[in-house]
Amino acid sequence: MRIIVHIGLPWCGADELQAVLDDKRARLLEQGVLYSGALGRRNHTRLYMAVTDPGHVDPLRFARGFARDAAQARLQRMVAQDIAAEIEKHGPELYVVSAHQLVTLPNRSELERLRDLLAPHSDDITVLAHLDEQARVLLRHYAQAVAEGRTAPLEREIAMATAPDWRKAALAGWADISPATQGFPELQAAPHWLDYARLVERWEAVFGAGKVVLRGYDPERIHSPAITDEIREMLGIGGNIGQAEAPTLPEPHPAATLARWRQTNDVFVKLLATGRVIPRQLWRKLLSEISLPGDPIGPGSLSALSKRFEAGNRALIKAHPGLSDAALKRDRAKGTWHEADPGFGFRATQYAAAFLPRIDQATEEARKAAREAAPAKTEAEKAGAARPEKQGKAPAATGLTPMAEKLLSDRAKENFHHLRGGRFAPHNKIGRVNEEELAAPFTEPAPRALPTGKTGNVIVGCMKNEAPYILEWIAYHRMIGIDNFLIYTNDCTDGTHEMLDRLQDLGIVQHRYNNDWKGKSPQQHALNKALKEDLIENADWVIHIDVDEFINVRVGNGLLTDFLDRVPDATNVAMTWRLFGHNGVETYEDRLVIEQFSSAAPKYCPKPHTTWGFKTMTKNTGAYAKLSCHRPNQLRDSHEQAVKWVNGSGQEMTANYHKKGWRSDLKTIGYDMIQLNHYALRSAESFLVKRQRGRALHVDRSIGLNYWIRMDWGGNRDVTIQRNIPRLRAEMARLLQDEELRRLHDEGVAWHKAKAAELHGTPEFEDLYQQAINTDLTEMERVAFSLALDMES
Repeated sequence: MRIIVHIGLPWCGADELQAVLDDKRARLLEQGVLYSGALGRRNHTRLYMAVTDPGHVDPLRFARGFARDAAQARLQRMVAQDIAAEIEKHGPELYVVSAHQLVTLPNRSELERLRDLLAPHSDDITVLAHLDEQARVLLRHYAQAVAEGRTAPLEREIAMATAPDWRKAALAGWADISPATQGFPELQAAPHWLDYARLVERWEAVFGAGKVVLRGYDPERIHSPAITDEIREMLGIGGNIGQAEAPTLPEPHPAATLARWRQTNDVFVKLLATGRVIPRQLWRKLLSEISLPGDPIGPGSLSALSKRFEAGNRALIKAHPGLSDAALKRDRAKGTWHEADPGFGFRATQYAAAFLPRIDQATEEARKAAREAAPAKTEAEKAGAARPEKQGKAPAATGLTPMAEKLLSDRAKENFHHLRGGRFAPHNKIGRVNEEELAAPFTEPAPRALPTGKTGNVIVGCMKNEAPYILEWIAYHRMIGIDNFLIYTNDCTDGTHEMLDRLQDLGIVQHRYNNDWKGKSPQQHALNKALKEDLIENADWVIHIDVDEFINVRVGNGLLTDFLDRVPDATNVAMTWRLFGHNGVETYEDRLVIEQFSSAAPKYCPKPHTTWGFKTMTKNTGAYAKLSCHRPNQLRDSHEQAVKWVNGSGQEMTANYHKKGWRSDLKTIGYDMIQLNHYALRSAESFLVKRQRGRALHVDRSIGLNYWIRMDWGGNRDVTIQRNIPRLRAEMARLLQDEELRRLHDEGVAWHKAKAAELHGTPEFEDLYQQAINTDLTEMERVAFSLALDMES
C-alpha cells in the first residue's frame, strides 16, 4: 500500500481538494484509493494537532481542548487507532490524508511524529504540496491571519526579504505563546514555510530523498469541474471519479478593510490584557461591521519579497514536473506596499469603545459559564439531575454513571473526559426558554384557495409499513398549511399501500408505488421521479420529510404562512431536527405521537452530527436540479444570486449552505420560529418494529442498540407542538368519518401490535428491547458514545 500525505499549502486549493475528495470517497474506493474518513475533510485538523510538539500549544489545540499533554496524548492514540481501523477495514492500495496545516509544522520532531504514525502501514509515503507564488500566498495568509486577530502589518515580511535566512527570521520568537491575548506564533509570526526550497529539504530529510512532490496551484483548474482531473493526476490514477461542482473562488478582502481590521485587532488585544473576553465569533462579527468595499492588495506591491525567492523557485520548477512556470511566476512590480488608508478618519479606539458593551456582555457570559462549569458537581451529576423522568444511579469517581462504565468503549470514555465542560457539552440555554409552558391551543385555519394550476405547499415523502401513523401525520400537516402530499411506498405489508390508496381516492394524497426502485436507496429513487410530477412542478414550496417528522411552527397561529410571512425573501428554510426520545413509553398504543412524546434533546447539541440534522423547505423557483433527502442539490448557475437560506429562527445562513450541507452548526442553529420535531423511535415496541423492517434511506444498515442510543434523547421538555392537538383531533375525526379509512387504520394498528408481540417472542428482538429500555445515559455520555461510533463504524 502507498500513502500520500497532502500537506497544503494553505490557500492553494487544499480546502477545495479536500471537499471533492470527501464527496468522491466512494468512487475513489472503487479504484482502491481510500481518502481517510477519520482524518478527512471535517477531521483533518486532528492529524495536525496529534503531531505538534506537546510543549507548543497552537491555536487549534488551545481552542479544541488538547492543550494539555495528557489530552494530546489521548488524541494521538485515537488518531493511530482510527488510521489502523480504516486501513484494516478497506485494505486500500493507496491511502490519502490531507491537512493544509501540516506544512506549517516548524520542527523536525513533528515531522518524525507524523511519519511514525503512518510508517507501521507503509514504507512508501509521498508528501504532496500545491504551491503558488510566495507574494500571492502571503497576501492570502495575511488576510486570514488578520481576520483571526493578527496585529503586525506586512512591513515586517517585506523587511525580512533581505534576511539571509528567511526561515530563521520567521521563527524568531516562535516559542513565545500567550493564548489569553491571541499571542500564537501561527497567527502573529511570519509564515516560515514560504521558503519552498527549505521546505522540501526539511520534509525529505525525514521522509526520504525524492519523497516530496510539488504541484502548481492553478485557480482556473481548482475552481472548476476540472478539479477532478487535478485529483486524478495528483493521485496517479486513471479511472473516472465522476464530475464535481466547481468550488467557489473566494473574493480577496479589500486593502482598506484589512487596515481597519488589523488596527482594531491591536485595540482588542489590549482589551484582552485587561481580562476581557472576546469570543471568536463575536470578534469576527465586530470586524465584519467595520468592513469597507474597495480594491485588494496587489501582489505586485510585494515584489521585493517575490524576488527574494525567485532563484529557489526556478530550481524547484526544474525538479518537479507538476510545478509549472505560471504557478511560481511573480506579478509585475507595482510600487511598494504601504498599509491602505482605512478611510473616513477611521479610529480603531472609537469603534472599540462602541463595541465595548457587547464585549463586556460576552465577558460576563464567559465568566458565568466558567463558574457553572466549576467542579462542585461532575458533568454526569448535573446531567443526571436534569433528567426528571429517569435519574439513573450516582456517577462513579470517573464522572461516568455505572451504566456508562459498562457500556462505553475505551474510545467513548476518552471522548467523555475530553469533551465534558467544553463547547460540545450539550445544554438547553439557547433561544427562547418557554418550552415548558403550554400556550393556548391554536385555532383552526381557514381553508386555502389555490390559484388555478397551482398545487401550493407540497410534502413529498416515502413510507414503508407506517399504517398506524399516517392519519395523524397527514391531518397535522393539513392543519398547518400543507396543501398536497406525494407519497411513495415500497414493499409494505401492514396496510400502508391500501390506506394511501384510499386517501388518494378521497383526493387528499397522491400515492405512488416504488417497488421497482433502483440504486442504493429507494428514497432517492422516489425523489428523482418526484421532480417529473405535476404536483411538484406546480408547487409553491416543496418539502421532503418522513412520517416521523412534524413541522413545528412556533409563531403566530402555528401555520406555515405565519412563518413565511416573517421571512418574505427566503427561498430555502433549514428546519433543524429536535430529537424526541421514547419518553419512558415502552408499549405501542394507538395514541397521538405528538401527545405521547414530549422529552427531547437539548437545543444546544452540536455533537453527534445527527442531533442538528435538518430537512429543507424549498421554494419552487427552479434553482436546483435535484431533490435529495435533506436538501435540494445541484444549484444552477443562473440562480446563485437569488438563493437565500434561513434557519429556524429566520436568520440568514452562511453561503456555504447554498450548495452543500445537511446539518446546522454553531453559526446557523436556530429553533425560535420553526423546528422539525423528529420522533425517530416513538415507543420501545415501535422501535422494535422499525428495527425489523430496516430503513428507507439505507436498506443495508441495521438499526440496533447503537441507533437507539443515538436517538433516545430526553430530559428537556418541549410541548410547544401540543397546541395543535385540538385542531389535529378535529381533522382526524373528519377523515375517520370515512368508514373504509377507519377500517384500514384499525387494521394497521392491529398489525403493529401483533408484530410487536411476535418480536417479543424472538430472542434477538427481546434482548434488544430489554437492552433499550434499560439503557440510561446522561447527555454527555450519549455524546461520547455516539462520537465513538462515528469513528469506529
